[in-house]
Amino acid sequence: MFQISPLPQETFAHLFGLPDDELDARGVVVRRAGEGDRFPCRVSLRDARPGERALLLNHEHQDADTPYRSRYAIFVIEGAEEAKLAPGELPQVFQRRPIALRGFSASGMLLEAAMGMGEEIAPVIARLFGNPEIAYLHAHNAMHGCYAARIDRA
Repeated sequence: MFQISPLPQETFAHLFGLPDDELDARGVVVRRAGEGDRFPCRVSLRDARPGERALLLNHEHQDADTPYRSRYAIFVIEGAEEAKLAPGELPQVFQRRPIALRGFSASGMLLEAAMGMGEEIAPVIARLFGNPEIAYLHAHNAMHGCYAARIDRA
């Protein structure tokens, strides 16, 4: 069994409600979701709905002091509520896009990687966690490379 965790809402709350020019000064790009846009929020683990304000920013998601230390662009919906997923539950943002899964050791070294889409993701997670040296997984949107969520053993 596994547990998918979003990024904490409080990490980004200081950005919510700031005017566009202040966000721009901090390197944050504002996008207003339109019909058909897919801005996957890393806090709510869902795509932005039409009319929602999505903040595009750079975030360090892998802070281990290894060659795999990493930061990249992510979206956060302004005012997003933190997703609360049950163990084994896949979030909405995993359903319609290919997901790359990266398995890391406790020290942050990449040990294995795999891909899946939709309902095939859960068996891939289980297979990666079959390696006892993998401490956690990071999920990324395979097409754009954006960090999606952390996955731990439940």
